[in-house]
Amino acid sequence: MNKLNLTRLIVFCAVALAHAGLLVFMVVKMDSALPDTAPPLAVMKLADIRETAPPPPPKEPPKVQQTAESVAEKMVETDEPPPEAPVQQQAWQPAQAENYLPMHKISVRPGFNEAEFLKAVVYPPIALRSGLEGTAYLEIFIDSRGRVQRVDILKENPENYGFGEAAAKALRQQTFTPAQSNGAAVAVRYRYPVRFKLTG
Repeated sequence: MNKLNLTRLIVFCAVALAHAGLLVFMVVKMDSALPDTAPPLAVMKLADIRETAPPPPPKEPPKVQQTAESVAEKMVETDEPPPEAPVQQQAWQPAQAENYLPMHKISVRPGFNEAEFLKAVVYPPIALRSGLEGTAYLEIFIDSRGRVQRVDILKENPENYGFGEAAAKALRQQTFTPAQSNGAAVAVRYRYPVRFKLTG
């Protein structure tokens, strides 16, 4: 029994000494591995800087006063007429903003050549490759002369296949007979659905 205790004590002391030696070795190794992180001290030197005077302001050119006599000396008489100035063309100005009536306030709808419109419509290539049919719902702003001023895409089904833009592009090329209200041509907001169908 005594011999067993003595063996245990020797093993315990040996393990304790091994741990202590390992700790000392690690501390010494880590101290030597740590770099000196303190930045070197910078030396600042203060010097007096003498301010330079700003440059003088630029001299103004002398003012020349013209009198009637000095102008008359430079004039030259001639019998030739002066060259004609080119006629300036007036810049194009858009027509005044019209009040676009909604559909329920007109008595005659605007008309257009639907066959010509169908020829102008290009089936969207991505929808054609996917074999999709669709519908585009548009709002067309037609002025009192029957010209398309704007086309808004309200909805397209299915979305993001180009049905709305294809229909809008073809409609912008069309000329309409103006809508009428009480016998007079008026500007109108005209809602128009365009259905795309695959043939064959």
